[in-house]
Amino acid sequence: MKIYTKSGDDGSTGLLFGGRVSKTDPRCVAYGEADFATSAMGFARALAKEPRVQEILLQVQREMFTLSGELATDKANYEQFTSTFQPISAANVAQLENWIDELGAEVELPPNFIIPGASPTSGALDVARSALRGAERRVVALAESGMLPNPEILRYVNRLADLLFMMARYVDRELPVEIVTGTRIEAD
Repeated sequence: MKIYTKSGDDGSTGLLFGGRVSKTDPRCVAYGEADFATSAMGFARALAKEPRVQEILLQVQREMFTLSGELATDKANYEQFTSTFQPISAANVAQLENWIDELGAEVELPPNFIIPGASPTSGALDVARSALRGAERRVVALAESGMLPNPEILRYVNRLADLLFMMARYVDRELPVEIVTGTRIEAD
């Protein structure tokens, strides 16, 4: 099986359940940013040592594939999407909130700014969070233009960014505050 189809050589791509659009179409840009964030989460998962963090990241990566599929579906074909896949829902958002609360119960946030990079895993989680905020801005643009078929997607990406922030703090929870805030750099 060849990985290339050559069908996108003209700058177009196919949407899920039909239709072709420019690769600069706002939907493509949004799911491209979501894909970048999902990949960054995979990097963080590869670095993570805590099984709980690995499990949560794997679950949200799977949900991000669903979310990307929703973004890659034209509104005219959205009913076909929902008859084939389970769209992002309020229950998915509630689960993110539960994880934020669960992890947050074990974290004492410092009183000042946190500088990303206290550990490899938290640094990767903060990269994933920043990438997800880029996707969120694209999803907001879709919503503002009437191209977002499911408003739960916007709530989901917003809450997921909060979860990634909390996960980064969770993995660094035993580090001295001076390292987490960048006022002291750990010697090798």
